[in-house]
Amino acid sequence: MTTATSPHDPAPAASGIHSYEPRQGHGLPHDPFNAIVGPRPIGWIASRSAAGVLNLAPYSFFNAFNYTPPIIGFASIGAKDTLANIQATGEFVWNLATRPLAEAMNRTCAAVPPEVDEFTLGGLTPAASRIVSVPRVAESPVAMECRRTQIVQLEGADGEKVPTWLVLGEVVAVHIDRALLKDGVYDTAHAGHILRAGGPADYFTVGPEQLFKMHRPR
Repeated sequence: MTTATSPHDPAPAASGIHSYEPRQGHGLPHDPFNAIVGPRPIGWIASRSAAGVLNLAPYSFFNAFNYTPPIIGFASIGAKDTLANIQATGEFVWNLATRPLAEAMNRTCAAVPPEVDEFTLGGLTPAASRIVSVPRVAESPVAMECRRTQIVQLEGADGEKVPTWLVLGEVVAVHIDRALLKDGVYDTAHAGHILRAGGPADYFTVGPEQLFKMHRPR
């Protein structure tokens, strides 16, 4: 005789598996969520306030979402200066964070007042963009100029809004160091990308040793 179970009954814990429900806590020294969903590209976002003050800040929840038109986005956990600037001006620039720029990038995540220019804080040079009014980081080998398309406040499964905003923007201009174009193909393996890996202070780099190729089935 078998006993029927409800689809809502918790599944028995597998041996050696740590299971938890996020709303009840993870029971670990550090939340593993953003380490599991990683490593992630860093959204090193430049923006400008309505008053003209420059801002530069790294965001660990960042990615690309569409090919045509190209759309990238990042999540602002809390209503930070970058969010306010993009709401006001509708523009931002994503800059590639690389291993040589890691320390400068880290300095730009300091909690400072809105009137502080993080380009200066990070010892970085603003370079004029081609289309938008926000400058890019001159020292970064890749930058994407963006115009805001949507800003969406996220909600939980219960429909309650959470204090996190997904900012999406269409890429309207791209800048690439020609040294990273090998026979016209962007060379990710040698660009020096760094990625956020969760944990209190964990990052990863991308290099040729991680590269492997696998074609889609026809």
